[in-house]
Amino acid sequence: MPRASRRSIPCEGRSTRVAAALLSCALALACGGEREQAEPAPPAPAAAPAAPAAPTAPAAPAAAGGEAARAEAEQIFTTRCVTCHGPQGAGDGPASAGLTPPPRNFRDPAWQASVTDAHIEQIVQYGGAAVGKSPAMPANPDLMSKPEVVTALREHVRALKQ
Repeated sequence: MPRASRRSIPCEGRSTRVAAALLSCALALACGGEREQAEPAPPAPAAAPAAPAAPTAPAAPAAAGGEAARAEAEQIFTTRCVTCHGPQGAGDGPASAGLTPPPRNFRDPAWQASVTDAHIEQIVQYGGAAVGKSPAMPANPDLMSKPEVVTALREHVRALKQ
């Protein structure tokens, strides 16, 4: 009995297989694309302001919803900031030993007097490089949609002043 060669397959069969293969690829790409888009890239930081003219007075504590924002800020400070800045904000966290320049000492009254609240909030959100400081200070793009938490973090940093 003679063997059927591939050349004897009608064109309709090949077209169907090609269409099925293309459809499968399109579905695979469509499903994979959704996962990639689930975590958008952080927005580019706004232009960093020039050196602050004069420090501003601390803003009033966060209003409604402030307790939740303060609790989240405390948790963020403990999990993200203490590693370098230390539990009291003195710049003496366990990871500070190998950093040059060393982490900021939030307890320093001279530094506290030299920076604005907006400057602190910008560093918290965009990182050190965004304001001409150390790129080792990471950005926190997840906080850009949480202004109450950023305010509470800034208030926490201000409260560390000696």
